[in-house]
Amino acid sequence: MKEKTGTGINRKKQNMVSSLICAAGIALNLLLSAGVSALGLPLYLDTVGTVVVAATGGYLPGVFVGFVTNIFKSITDPSSLYYGILNVLIAIATAFLAERGYFRKLSGIIEMIIVFVLIGGGLGAFIPWFMEGVSYDSESLGGMLMQTGLFGPFVSHFLSSILLDLPDKAVTVAAAALILKLIPQKLYPYFSFNLWMQNPTKEEAENSQTAAGSGSRILSLRVKTLLVLFLSLMIVAVVGTLISGRIYHKAILNEHKELAKGTAKLAARSINGDRVDLYLNTGGITRDYYETKALLADILYTTDEIAYLYVYKMEEEGFRVIFDIDTEDTPAGELGDLLPYDEYFMPYKPQLLAGEDVEPIITDDEYGYLLTAAVPVYTSNGKCACYAIADVDMNRLVASEQNFLMEMITVFAGFFILICAFVIWLLDYHLIYPLRAMTTYVDDFSGTIDTQEETDQYVRKLRQLDIRTGDEIERLYRSVCDMTLSQAEQMRSIRQLSESTAKMQEGLIITMADMVENRDSDTGAHIQKTSAYVEIIAEGLKRKGYYPEKLTPQFMSDVVRSAPLHDVGKINIPDEVLNKPGKLTEEEYEIMKTHTVIGKKIMENAISSVKGENYLKEARNMAAYHHERWDGKGYPEGLHGEVIPLSARIMAVADVFDALSSARVYKPAFPLEKALAIIEEGSGTQFDPKCVEVFMESLTEVKVVLKKYNQDV
Repeated sequence: MKEKTGTGINRKKQNMVSSLICAAGIALNLLLSAGVSALGLPLYLDTVGTVVVAATGGYLPGVFVGFVTNIFKSITDPSSLYYGILNVLIAIATAFLAERGYFRKLSGIIEMIIVFVLIGGGLGAFIPWFMEGVSYDSESLGGMLMQTGLFGPFVSHFLSSILLDLPDKAVTVAAAALILKLIPQKLYPYFSFNLWMQNPTKEEAENSQTAAGSGSRILSLRVKTLLVLFLSLMIVAVVGTLISGRIYHKAILNEHKELAKGTAKLAARSINGDRVDLYLNTGGITRDYYETKALLADILYTTDEIAYLYVYKMEEEGFRVIFDIDTEDTPAGELGDLLPYDEYFMPYKPQLLAGEDVEPIITDDEYGYLLTAAVPVYTSNGKCACYAIADVDMNRLVASEQNFLMEMITVFAGFFILICAFVIWLLDYHLIYPLRAMTTYVDDFSGTIDTQEETDQYVRKLRQLDIRTGDEIERLYRSVCDMTLSQAEQMRSIRQLSESTAKMQEGLIITMADMVENRDSDTGAHIQKTSAYVEIIAEGLKRKGYYPEKLTPQFMSDVVRSAPLHDVGKINIPDEVLNKPGKLTEEEYEIMKTHTVIGKKIMENAISSVKGENYLKEARNMAAYHHERWDGKGYPEGLHGEVIPLSARIMAVADVFDALSSARVYKPAFPLEKALAIIEEGSGTQFDPKCVEVFMESLTEVKVVLKKYNQDV
């Protein structure tokens, strides 16, 4: 069987095509970049392919194309590797904005250009600023901005970077928008990598990127996993950077210590220790003094790493200048000048006076932040005549360390985002999407199923997911499938048993109601008609939105099922009263009224015998209170308004209407119009106004009931 995605595309074929498209995106970036470079245009155009692939295939292929492009460019231009983070960020921004339709409107395209400029020109301005040896084409514009006097060096550099990047990003977005218009929409699915571990629905395949984070939980599994990944990588990155920075600091410091000591040793070998005192006594007018000073100058100017080179004789009061080489920023001391010891040299004064070797010293004084190495110069008899001293500018070391850290941060950030994008993609397809699909169907299965047909349908849908992760997720899926299938069969058995029980209960109710009705010669089909009227009124109240907290599906079912028992108390009324053809006397009427109390007692006895049957409670309410009145003048308890149970208020309208519209031994049936007029007249006095309202609005259904039982309508 061929593997299909939710859109009917073969997975292996799609991933192969996606890989070729990514390669094409990388090639487009490199070709455009090489083209504008060859033409000498002030553009880069190395993100056009990145934008196209990210806009059609999502963040992962976009990030891949963006970062790999800069890896290839770094072969000829090493600094390109450090800018890979910018290409990656542009890919992510493109995927985010394209998904929200920014390419489909002019304002969206303008906003995309602004975003890309802030990334490429804004964030990109920091990379050359903090890195030595990385060139950026903004010197002339930055210089012009500096000359205005309105901006400092960094602000000038930042603004020039933004302005120079604007044309590039405008052309990039325009070119990408044109290419996207030329690509048929049906080909877009081929641009994204696909690794479905299940058979997704069409909606799931289309909305997988946005739906993954949806839900009511504070933190989804996806977010939690990404937080763990992000924090872990960040901790490793920070610790690794700190350790690397410390190692690099030690290495470069030791390297410059050796450089300073080596330079000082070379200078020491160039000096004749036996002639130091002669230089001081003669004022340095000897020929070899000038030759030695010129040699020392050559040594100093050989490398930029050495800031100062001089020769001092150590005396009790301070340094006596023997040689001092001029530099651009600091004039040299004159031969014989005495310079006092500063605080950094005081701890080493005994060793210096004794002519001993000392370790390089780091100083920070008026001459700058320096690493100083001093090597003794000996006379022919082994006495220390002076010290040759070389200074390394520590600011250069700091700048070198900043450059190293920026290189690490920029390169690592690109790899970091690429790894995160890949892990997110892998996590979604191997964990999030399968789990979300399972939980969606299980939630539906457990919460919204009303019929056995729906149950079987959800079981089929769950099994059609066909999750194949090959790990614990797949095992969980198989267990859930088996469990839901077993539960569906159990629910089938329970429903069958419930239906049988309900039919048996309804049969018993009808039998009991028929026993009462058969004693009453004037109530033909009374229980059937009142039950129908009760259902009509209940549905009308539900439709109008009345009593929403009460009119639940369970309540409506209970009321309709128990309606036939509303006159069950008549079973205890004597026949001479129940079937009297004429008007009842007051005493007989009082006896007739007791059928409500008797009915309540009968139903309460039934409730105590049959636990958990709610419909019997509504049967009790209707049997006891269906002769209560809205104005409180009814019987047996004189309840009023909404204190009367809703089921009894509904039955009151149904019962009286049937009594009015049906013939009795003591009266003929009233015409429909008169019966309805009496019901409407009792609204707000005898009956709940809302029940009367919906009854009057449902005359079509009422007439159907009357016609069914052969009454004139």
